[in-house]
Amino acid sequence: MEKTLKELAAFVGGEVVGDPQILIRGVAGIKEAVEGDISFIANPKYLPLLPSTQASAVILSDKFKEEVKEPVGGRIASIRTANPYLAFARILHLFSDKPYRASGIHPRAWVDPSVAIGENVSIHPMAVIDKEVRIGNNVQIYSGVHIGSFSRIGDGCIIYPNVTIYHHTQIGSYVTIHANTVIGSDGFGYIWDGQEHYKIPQTGRVVIEDKVEIGSGTTIDRGTMGDTVIGHGAKIDNLVQIAHNVVIGESSIIVSQTGISGSTELGKRVTLAGQVGVAGHLKIGDNTMVAAKGGVSKDTPPNSIIAGMIARPIQEWRKSEVGIRRLPELLDEVKRLKKKVQDLEERNAGF
Repeated sequence: MEKTLKELAAFVGGEVVGDPQILIRGVAGIKEAVEGDISFIANPKYLPLLPSTQASAVILSDKFKEEVKEPVGGRIASIRTANPYLAFARILHLFSDKPYRASGIHPRAWVDPSVAIGENVSIHPMAVIDKEVRIGNNVQIYSGVHIGSFSRIGDGCIIYPNVTIYHHTQIGSYVTIHANTVIGSDGFGYIWDGQEHYKIPQTGRVVIEDKVEIGSGTTIDRGTMGDTVIGHGAKIDNLVQIAHNVVIGESSIIVSQTGISGSTELGKRVTLAGQVGVAGHLKIGDNTMVAAKGGVSKDTPPNSIIAGMIARPIQEWRKSEVGIRRLPELLDEVKRLKKKVQDLEERNAGF
């Protein structure tokens, strides 16, 4: 594929500085780029790399007008845009996405006769599709996938190898599920009967809305009663555990090794960073951000930024962290003051 810089600028809504007819044939990092590539810089600390890059063009923030006023060295053109990272991502999609060509149902896949399959579907060897499953158009199901009975898969989904989707799971359109993920396994529910842990039947479902992406090795439990829900456009990283009856609001981001306990509800656009733990039956408000390794133990109002093993307002957590780092110095100061008080008391003992 070849595109002129002018075509790419129109595609991302940017402005060309330099020769608009330069031909771009690929996309690469600023250090790795060669002639014919386009790269990007979103962070000003990487601007010193511009003179040495071999890229034919770069995508730059329009905030860099003072730092970079013309084609660098007279040879490197640029696209100026308000969001260079987003522009880079869109151009990378343009160059890397390959047209989908359906391969049909492989003879070594097992598909129950009751399954309804849309148009342009690919089902790879050793996939198993159980009874009464409904599969939309342009769906790709890779080897080793198991889709349980009465499940629904919307249009344009990609289900990578060895994904397990339990019965009655509902998956919307344009959902991507990466390898080895398990969706719809039993929630962790038991009650002590005096002698042993008695299992509580898990009779609910998992409902995944449109445009969700789920990383590899993630587990999403079905509801005890009712549904576990992953909202529209949510993005879930690898190795995440989502318990029964959790609701994740639209456009939320859940980063690797996070665990969310049962019946907790996340609002819209919530971000949980790596290794966050969330207790059960909580409500986390819209636009909340929890820093890495945060432990959320109580409800959180909208627009909060919290951190710490027992998560609290981030300003309070930062003060605590500063205090902990100063403890050795403060202990020395306490010892010095204690000695000074003792000396004063001894000196004044005779009065």
